[in-house]
Amino acid sequence: MKLILASGSQRRRELLTMCGYDYGIVVSRADEAIDETDPALYVTALAERKAREVFNRLGGMDEDGEPIAVLGSDTVVFSEGSIIGKPKDEADAVRILSALSGKTHTVYTGVAVVTEAGCETELGVTEVTFEKLSEEEIEKYVESGEPMDKAGAYGIQGPFGMFVKEIKGNYFTVIGLPLPSAYRLLKNAGVLPRDFR
Repeated sequence: MKLILASGSQRRRELLTMCGYDYGIVVSRADEAIDETDPALYVTALAERKAREVFNRLGGMDEDGEPIAVLGSDTVVFSEGSIIGKPKDEADAVRILSALSGKTHTVYTGVAVVTEAGCETELGVTEVTFEKLSEEEIEKYVESGEPMDKAGAYGIQGPFGMFVKEIKGNYFTVIGLPLPSAYRLLKNAGVLPRDFR
């Protein structure tokens, strides 16, 4: 079975490659507008929507007629009752980071794998606590451009790691793909990394 990643995320590609998966990339065109206020339901629904869109568009098989398993994922930050996605612009990134500074928030990442047999989903949940950031630190980080394509306006695996005081839960959930969940779902679908076949 051929693995397809339904995402253009560089971080998710790096994680799958690190684990030894062979995969193709077909970026989902799914509508990401969703009327859901529960972050767990939000990310699992969007992960499934992304994976299903790619699976259906490809007709359930790759160009060689081999059956496919499509992996979709979605990540949000949840803080003080609000779902926080990617910043709209630099001013929004400053606003988000200022609101999260010195506090604990929760990162939710939904993972979905769609095959001919159906869809399975899992959820990763991790608490993240920031150090107190100065206005200058926030502005300099935003000027770097790194926050602009990331939920919560930060990347834990980059320079912003200097400001992450503590995490409780799976580190990879914060990056955007909880690896234990992805491994379980892909294993159930019959897709294994090269060294585990």
